[in-house]
Amino acid sequence: MLEFVSVPTLAQAAQSSTTVDLSPVLDVAAYAIYFTLGSVALYGIFCVILLVRRISQKRFPSSETANQFLEEVRDRLKQKNDNSVAELCDSPPYWSKATPQLVLLGIANRHLSIAKLRRMLAEKFETDVLSDLEYRTSWIATIVKSAPMLGLLGTVVGMINAFAGIADMQETGGVSKQLAADISFALFTTALGLAVAIPLVMAGNMIHVRIGKLQDSVQQDVGVFLDDLEQADSSGERRKA
Repeated sequence: MLEFVSVPTLAQAAQSSTTVDLSPVLDVAAYAIYFTLGSVALYGIFCVILLVRRISQKRFPSSETANQFLEEVRDRLKQKNDNSVAELCDSPPYWSKATPQLVLLGIANRHLSIAKLRRMLAEKFETDVLSDLEYRTSWIATIVKSAPMLGLLGTVVGMINAFAGIADMQETGGVSKQLAADISFALFTTALGLAVAIPLVMAGNMIHVRIGKLQDSVQQDVGVFLDDLEQADSSGERRKA
């Protein structure tokens, strides 16, 4: 009696010969995603702290302080003492503020017309102050967009490991603990990416509000200074006449 021996088909032989164990690569990718998410979160926190400090350095702490500075500038302009105005702008309480530095630039270019001076000060404020703040803010926006994508990448890696565990479980017939760990990693990385992005979205909106308040206050203070400067020049011309 003839006995038939089962011979594996060509497709089964090809599948068994081309099976590649990607678990070491996926494990390395998982740790790399965790490290990248942590680095992104730390850099986002650094940018937020830096922007908050930079805005507080450029802006007067209160409207009373700004009015006091403008009043001192007004009195010295009436006395035709440009050097004392420059000394006031370079004094320690004011040297890091945006408005005093623009006032100092306006005094140095007092020979220009008020219209040209107003345009020059606006461009100076935009290039020296706003451009740097917007550059840092753009990094926060980049982190907000990339953190959920990194979490999604971690989910994909975790699900690949999970499906590989299911295949091993079908061969061994047992329940794999690694399968639960891979699914947990897949879900945790998504939550971690959202946990990084959501606070930075709120911090970015807060910074945008502070930048807007800084811009409004500087424009208002510079407008008051230019009005005082024009009034001081016109009064000086009347005295000459």
